[in-house]
Amino acid sequence: MLHNPTMPPDHLAKQALVYVRQSTPKQVLHKQERQRVQYALVERARALGWPQIEGIDDDLGHSASTGPQRVGFKTRWATVVLGEVGIVLSTEVARLSRTDKDWCHLLEICKVCDT
Repeated sequence: MLHNPTMPPDHLAKQALVYVRQSTPKQVLHKQERQRVQYALVERARALGWPQIEGIDDDLGHSASTGPQRVGFKTRWATVVLGEVGIVLSTEVARLSRTDKDWCHLLEICKVCDT
């Protein structure tokens, strides 16, 4: 593990979450480079100093517009609320949520829970 002095130790003591998602089953099958880029965030988190990293790919092939079907998004949200997460990584905001409401709510929770 590399030491990164810019990352607060209390954040590094929590887990890092890497969220991997593609919207449709067709994208999952035919755009595997995008998946590789997203999974590479696990190594990025490790390079930043996180020893505990969880990759969440439960939502591969599920549209962000179908929130109730996105178990990975709800799981990530719950662990952030519990204060167990030091950082959330994703390649782009649209991977996390297509709605401003969900995205802004997650940001608020991250702020309150010091993520």
